[in-house]
Amino acid sequence: MFSSHSAPQGTLTVTVIEARNLHKEDLGGHNDPYVELWLDEEYKQRTSTIKDTENPVFNETFTFNIPEGSSEHRIHFKVIDKDTVGTDKIGEGKLDIAEAFKGQPIDTWAKLPAKLGLSSHGEVHFSVQFSPL
Repeated sequence: MFSSHSAPQGTLTVTVIEARNLHKEDLGGHNDPYVELWLDEEYKQRTSTIKDTENPVFNETFTFNIPEGSSEHRIHFKVIDKDTVGTDKIGEGKLDIAEAFKGQPIDTWAKLPAKLGLSSHGEVHFSVQFSPL
């Protein structure tokens, strides 16, 4: 049908379901996290901010138009703590989505590795589906 190096044209639907055990970035309180996600740096999408929690529930769905022959097989994501002034990065990671292009829905938890990968800054629950045109 298509090579493992390129995707058919279609729509990728990504749901950011929830996150858990997020690393606390604020000394005096809880995180106010949101998730940024993208296939291409030029087009980032983000969830709403959930206040005062290390275990936010987002249940937000995003779509990405995939051109035929795309070689992007990963979703990049970053979890950020929104502060009154500025933001703090809680963690970031990548999610392999190649199986979605083969018609397999993905429902998985993606880890936010800490520096040097020695521990975890939490994890994010994603659901991913691809609909070819």
